[in-house]
Amino acid sequence: MSWLIDPLSADFFVRALLGGVLVAVICGVVGTWVVIRGMAFLGEAIGHGMLPGVALATVLGAPVLLGGAVSAVAMSAAIGALQRRGRLSYDTSIGLLFVGMLSLGVIIVSHSRSFATDATVMLFGDVLAIDTGDLVLLAVALVITIVVATTFHRGFVASAFDRRIAQTLGLRPQMAQVALVGLVTLAVVSSYQAVGSLLVVGLLIAPAVAARSWATRIPATMVVASLVGMLAVAVGLLASWNAGTAAGASIACAAILLAAVSAALRGALDRARRSRAPHLTSDAHTGDRVGAPS
Repeated sequence: MSWLIDPLSADFFVRALLGGVLVAVICGVVGTWVVIRGMAFLGEAIGHGMLPGVALATVLGAPVLLGGAVSAVAMSAAIGALQRRGRLSYDTSIGLLFVGMLSLGVIIVSHSRSFATDATVMLFGDVLAIDTGDLVLLAVALVITIVVATTFHRGFVASAFDRRIAQTLGLRPQMAQVALVGLVTLAVVSSYQAVGSLLVVGLLIAPAVAARSWATRIPATMVVASLVGMLAVAVGLLASWNAGTAAGASIACAAILLAAVSAALRGALDRARRSRAPHLTSDAHTGDRVGAPS
């Protein structure tokens, strides 16, 4: 059991685990809506939209998360502005800003003397460097996520089906959309330290995809997605410790593998249920009950 006990004896590993758990819950809540609304590309774009702010903060010696948050908010605002103008489609607007912000981030970082190290952290995160201050920020981000998701839940649900109905019911779909984009931005920024800007979508989407195989109601899906995300964090960190792999990439890979296992298991159970159905039908026609003594 040394593979499990030894990592827990290191303070930095425990902090990484706690931080990863907080990130998993944030992504479980927000990722559920991302999957339902088909907003995966937006999450990826915001993740890359952080790069200029992170890069500039790195060069200037400012707080990295602050720079990333400002840049991500600017990216979200730019997407909304282009969409309101109506001259470009939503996907086209995101695609153009995606490439533009990514290029700008690389250009800024290229002027830093520690280019290679900074670029690696930016793209893949450094979950093992999470400190107590980061844990406090993640806890605050989690509270904000839960409050906003609860406040706008009805608006999110109505807008997901028909924005006109949401408008008729007075649920302000435009405000709900802004709140949802804000939640995605918050989730991406919160996940930056754990998995970086390149792998954030894996932790945002994979647990929610896995959860939808087992839950139909939105709150239940959020809970299951959070649990799957926590498991992915634990498995990824343990794999990183024992196999010497990159922690952020290990977490993202574990999340994808769990989604694949979930889909395979759900498919196997459905096939087994369908294969039993003809026998149950036949027994019903003959008047017998399955399992009843003869």
